[in-house]
Amino acid sequence: MKVGILTREWPPDIYGGAGVHVRELARHLRPLVDVAVHCFGAPRSDADAHAIPANLTGTNPALQTLGVNLEMVRDTSDVDVVHSHTWYANLAGHVSGLLHGVPHVITAHSLEPLRPWKEEQLGGGYRVSSWVEGTSYDHAQAIIAVSHGMRRDVLAAYPTVDPARVHVVHNGIDTDIYRPDPGLDALERHGVPLDRPYVIFVGRITRQKGIAHLIAAARDFSADTVLVLCASSPETPEVEIETATAIEHLRRLRGPDSVVWIQEQASLDDVRQLLTHARVFACPSIYEPQGIVNLEAMACETAVVASAVGGIPEVVVDGQTGLLVPYDVADPRAFETALAVAINTLIADPERAAAMGRAGRSRARSDFAWDAIAERTVAVYAEALGVMQA
Repeated sequence: MKVGILTREWPPDIYGGAGVHVRELARHLRPLVDVAVHCFGAPRSDADAHAIPANLTGTNPALQTLGVNLEMVRDTSDVDVVHSHTWYANLAGHVSGLLHGVPHVITAHSLEPLRPWKEEQLGGGYRVSSWVEGTSYDHAQAIIAVSHGMRRDVLAAYPTVDPARVHVVHNGIDTDIYRPDPGLDALERHGVPLDRPYVIFVGRITRQKGIAHLIAAARDFSADTVLVLCASSPETPEVEIETATAIEHLRRLRGPDSVVWIQEQASLDDVRQLLTHARVFACPSIYEPQGIVNLEAMACETAVVASAVGGIPEVVVDGQTGLLVPYDVADPRAFETALAVAINTLIADPERAAAMGRAGRSRARSDFAWDAIAERTVAVYAEALGVMQA
């Protein structure tokens, strides 16, 4: 079986959890099936890369995406299954399936109807992305949801989808890559204090990731707690300005050394070390199908405080590997207050935080191994082929 993996992100251009998922899934699929990766961007030695067509340069990003997708369709005539990731590649999978007569499998990392703030980034392109996603989901032979919560969201957002076609296969984590790192050089290089407990956020600067709520919650952190924001890739200039303004306000309120903002894309080595030494990893997302970054923190033996949204409760066991905080869109201040209380609880109890970290790594190793996830994915491919041939 030859599988065409269709993705926007591929090393070295990975900026989110979906990109990490695709990289690791492809690596673990290769011993089981023939894999051909098709991605966006500059030429790669390990993937077929597709640049934006020259005549679409400067147009709406959604239109550029469609152009890249058609390039992918042209080059996937020799595969048995196409597997697309995010709306950025869904149209390529849908059209390739129609044109070449092969099953289209989608992994649902997020859903456009649940991310209305994307209109700030794409303008009218958000209506295009929503159309692409809806059409692709309606016709795909199989949909892989990364959590049971995500499966429920898929069926609610797209009620015409046959529930029998929606399978749950969680994101995974490589605990050989994400592991505790006792080194301190990354902390010293980035100016993270070695004598004070710190809370760390790792993620993109987007409304989805809830970074504004975490910065607001930090106003109520215990006095000696430092907030480390490993935050880059702002979704829009407006969100970047809002974030910078909020951080500056927090520094004026709590002191200039109360926040460390790492604005560049941090290396894996640095992230691993920063996670390891944090008292708490904070995931304040307002929408999260699963949240692979929580697994990364857990694998580094770091306690997690996260919003109880989407698939996060399927990863973070409340009271065992971390603390979950309910999110109410109608009362964001209550969420921020509860987030600060949960974080302060673990800041004040380092032994409990350490025990949660150990339990988190144990759970990551036992329940989210990539080899098993790859095998379940191949089983979905085989079923999709059976559906197509029936």
